[in-house]
Amino acid sequence: MDPDSALFVDVVTAGSLSAAARARGISPAMVSKRIARLEARLGVRLLHRTTRRLEPTARGERFHADMVQVLAAIRAAEARVADGRDAPSGPLRISAPTSFGRLHVAPHLAAFLDAYPGIALELNLSDGFADLIGEGIDLAIRIAPRVEPALVAHRLADSRRILCAAPAYLAARGVPVDADALADHRLLAATGQMPWRLADGITIDRASHVRTNSSEVVRELAIAGVGIALRSLWDVSADLAAGRLVRVLPAIEGSADVGIYAVHPRGSPVPAGVTALLDYLRALWSPAPSWES
Repeated sequence: MDPDSALFVDVVTAGSLSAAARARGISPAMVSKRIARLEARLGVRLLHRTTRRLEPTARGERFHADMVQVLAAIRAAEARVADGRDAPSGPLRISAPTSFGRLHVAPHLAAFLDAYPGIALELNLSDGFADLIGEGIDLAIRIAPRVEPALVAHRLADSRRILCAAPAYLAARGVPVDADALADHRLLAATGQMPWRLADGITIDRASHVRTNSSEVVRELAIAGVGIALRSLWDVSADLAAGRLVRVLPAIEGSADVGIYAVHPRGSPVPAGVTALLDYLRALWSPAPSWES
């Protein structure tokens, strides 16, 4: 089914562009652009838009009813095919954050693919939240405090975050004794990662000493001795073990609500490959992931 048509169904069901955007984890502007593209392709107006409400046109209502039936038929067909398979097979498209996917997903896929040789796997790495339906993503890894209700979320592990810096930086500029002392230090964060929300309600909101849109660059800057960073243990555990980084204020961590989730769209049959990969990841990171040791 055309992804823009499926998005149109979501917009009508949700009652607004912004609600559909939140459900899919994309911007309202992107939803508006795709609906406009669908209307241009069909040559008809599907929605009446005002500043206060949104409702389908007469043709939009007919199109919505038809597309709901098409979606139901597709889901039924997928369920029938999935029930008839002896083992997971076919395409499986997954998405993960860049660093996490490179460090903790890609290195472990060989065993999974050996167990399920019929699966044709595609792994896409991006630090933005993918539009699962629009981009045809079967399963996405998300690291966040919460997941939008339109997605089914499986919490795979906690994502503990700690303050850290290179020994050379602390030797040159001193070791902070409490959170207030961070005001005298260079802090490092990628765009969108400030403010820092720490345990016990502590919030640190400062400009990063170096501006960057890359979380991996922040880690490398910290290792190079540029400043103090708030990093996930899964990202810096090897650097801590090797002594390239040391913990700063070890009694203080990032807020504990951030988790590592595997998510897939709600309301459609779950492909056998998705279930197999979920089981594999749970076993891989249970009872505790390797970066926690």
